[in-house]
Amino acid sequence: MKKLLLLAIIGLFSVIGCKKNTTDTLLSTYQQRLTNILDVEADTIPPLDIPSYPRTHVLKQPIADITIGLLNAYELRQCGLFQLIAERNSILGKVQDKTRRLHYELLLLKKIEHCLNILNSADPLQLQLENIYHQKQQQLPQAIWNMIFTGQEWRQQFTLGHQLLSSQQFSGYIENLAAFEYLDTLTTTMLSSQNTKHSLTTNNIDQLLHHQQQIYNTQYIGQLFYSIARITTIMNTITTQLITHDQTVMCGKNINQQQAQYLRNVFYKYYINDIQPYISKLHSQYQQLRPHLNNIYAMLVQQQITPPTAMAVYARYYFQGELLYQFQQATHDHVRYWQRLFKRCQFKVGHQ
Repeated sequence: MKKLLLLAIIGLFSVIGCKKNTTDTLLSTYQQRLTNILDVEADTIPPLDIPSYPRTHVLKQPIADITIGLLNAYELRQCGLFQLIAERNSILGKVQDKTRRLHYELLLLKKIEHCLNILNSADPLQLQLENIYHQKQQQLPQAIWNMIFTGQEWRQQFTLGHQLLSSQQFSGYIENLAAFEYLDTLTTTMLSSQNTKHSLTTNNIDQLLHHQQQIYNTQYIGQLFYSIARITTIMNTITTQLITHDQTVMCGKNINQQQAQYLRNVFYKYYINDIQPYISKLHSQYQQLRPHLNNIYAMLVQQQITPPTAMAVYARYYFQGELLYQFQQATHDHVRYWQRLFKRCQFKVGHQ
């Protein structure tokens, strides 16, 4: 009995593990129907050759520790700085993740600003705090970089997926868009106001932890990147095969155009009804996210951060437009083929 139960469980997991991705099925069916009509074997979709996300140790930027002596910190109770530093030096504070560490650094700058405003100018702590404030500002680009590109919740967004996003569900898009809109604003605000008063409120800084929590269980961006790259490869493969065998599709007066009509029907049934809306959704969501990703990356690189070669390649492909160009070109080429075929066969545009 136990053996039968074990076999049943193994069988269940096998079925679950082998469950076909619905988008993959749709694209495969589209390709197979076209090649069946052309009476040829479907070309194999080549494996992806795209930049992967670099390892954490390659990306991490070094940041020197800056400490405030405990006795001096104790004297700063009146402006609220002592409690913040004490929390950071606690056992829990010393094992903060990178998001909470950046949260601390931003609050520290805010508290130091406040202390500098209320301390007597003759207080010897004034000069020490000014020096620390300046040093912390200088380290801010590295702290933001480390959080976004090496912090667990954030780097998992950039790690490429291994299957197409479902045409029915784009889980994580809203959360990631909100999170990276916030990070874009935060980065711009903090790095464009060096040596001036920062305008971020405590509540605004606390939003960092909210967005960390919201994206915690998602891996959306890497799946989006993978899906766009995969769709590009699939559409290029199908288009190339259509062009290769185009001369076998007969069109013209007094010619049986049944084969061309079958091809047209498949195009409308699969591409127009399902694949094109899916492609448009990928494109729209990518276009919403990409400016924020590119702005964050570009601003940090401008702050004397030299990204490793692997990250520069990754950013150029996914943030700066190479992936988008290839994707748009693939979809354009595919539609152009059908436009040429319809013109040659004198088909009216639209469902027949």
